[in-house]
Amino acid sequence: MSLQNIALGVTGLLLFSLYAPSQPTPDLALTQSIPAYTSWIVGDTADVSPQPQGGVLLAGGSTDVDAAMRWFLHRSGGGDVLILRASGKDGYNEYLYQKLGETVNSVETILLDNRELSNNAAIIRKVRTAEAIFLAGGDQGNYVNFWQGTPVADALNERIRQGAVLGGTSAGCGILGQVYFTAKEGTITSAEALANPYDKRVDLRRNDFLMQPLLANTITDMHYSARERQGRHLVFMARAVTDWGQQSRGIGVDEKTAVGVTPDGNVQVFGQGNAYLLQATGTKPEICQPNQPLTWKGNRKGVQVTTIAGSVAGNPGFNLLTFKSLAKTMPDYWYIENGVRK
Repeated sequence: MSLQNIALGVTGLLLFSLYAPSQPTPDLALTQSIPAYTSWIVGDTADVSPQPQGGVLLAGGSTDVDAAMRWFLHRSGGGDVLILRASGKDGYNEYLYQKLGETVNSVETILLDNRELSNNAAIIRKVRTAEAIFLAGGDQGNYVNFWQGTPVADALNERIRQGAVLGGTSAGCGILGQVYFTAKEGTITSAEALANPYDKRVDLRRNDFLMQPLLANTITDMHYSARERQGRHLVFMARAVTDWGQQSRGIGVDEKTAVGVTPDGNVQVFGQGNAYLLQATGTKPEICQPNQPLTWKGNRKGVQVTTIAGSVAGNPGFNLLTFKSLAKTMPDYWYIENGVRK
C-alpha cells in the first residue's frame, strides 16, 4: 500500500487516503500496513535539504519563549520543521512559520498517537528529511509507550547524528535526556519520591530511546519551580547513581524558560525563569532503599548546582561537554536528609 497526499492549498491541512500502488517502494518494507494519519502543514510541501546547525532546545513548559523558538528555527538552516505530538492539533504551525520572523521552508505537525503509527513509512520518511524536529507537550507516558523502541525513534536518532536540531517542551523535553522518567506509572511529586525513591512510579530508563550525546547521563525535568520538582529530580539522580553507578547529571528548567545548547556544548538560557545544571559530586546516597526516605548528604555537597537566569537575548554561562560554568561563580550544593531537601 502507498499514500497519496491531497494538499488543500500550499498552507492547508493535508488529508491522507490509501491507494493501491503500481510498485512497492523501499520504505514500505518498514511496515506491512500503512494506516492513515493526521497531519497539518504550512509552507512548501516540496522537500528541501539545507544543512542544519544541530543542537538541542530544552523548554520548561507553559508559554513558549519566542527568542528560544527563533533560535531553534534559525538552526534549521531554513529547512523543514516537524512537530511530533501524541495529542492536540496544529497550534505550532502558524506560530513557527509566520509569527517569529524566521524563514523556514515548511512547518508540519504530525499526530503520532499510537504505536502502530510509529511504524508508518510515510511518517518515518518525514522524520528523516526534517532539519528541525520539536516534540510538543502532553503525556510523557504516551511518548514512551508510542515511540520508544520503534522505527520513529530510530529515525529521530539518525537525524540527531546527521545534525538536525531537536527540541521539546514539557513532556517533550522530559524524554530528551539519555536517562529519562517514563511516567508510565503516572506522575509523582517530590514529597512522594523523597519518601520512597523506589515507589513504582519512579520508573527510570537509560540509553534506550533518544541518544542526543549532549545529554549523556542526563535526566531533564520541567515546570521546575512552579511544581517544586527539585526533590524528585534529586531522587531520579540518586537512583541513577545507586542503580547504575553513574555520575549523574540533571537539567531542570522553569516554566516560560528554555535552554538552547549548541553542538559544542555552549548553553544559552532564554525566558523569565531559571535553568538548573545539576551534577552528582561522586558521593553515593547514604540511604537509597525501598520504603525508606532518601538520604544523600555527601558532607552537605551531594549535588552541585549551577543556576542560570534566563533573559530575552539568552544568557550564556555554561558548557555541557565539560559540565562547568564559564563564569567565576561559586556553585551551590543541594543534599537530602531523611527525605528533606536542603
